[in-house]
Amino acid sequence: MLKLSEILVSRKDIESFDELIAAVQDTARNGERFFRMDVKPPYPDTPEDWEDRLEAAFSGLVR
Repeated sequence: MLKLSEILVSRKDIESFDELIAAVQDTARNGERFFRMDVKPPYPDTPEDWEDRLEAAFSGLVR
C-alpha cells in the first residue's frame, strides 16, 4: 500500500502540488494498487479538494 507520506519523504525534489500529482501517477503506473492519504501535502498551492484530485490521479482519471 502506497502512503502519501512515503512519497513526500522519498521525493524531496517535489516542490508543488502539480509535481506531486505526477509522482502519484508514476507510482500508480508502476503497479501500486492501493493508496492512502495519511498526511496533507505541505505545498502552498495545495487545493481544498486535494484528496479528490490525488485519488483521481492515482486511479487514472487524470492524465
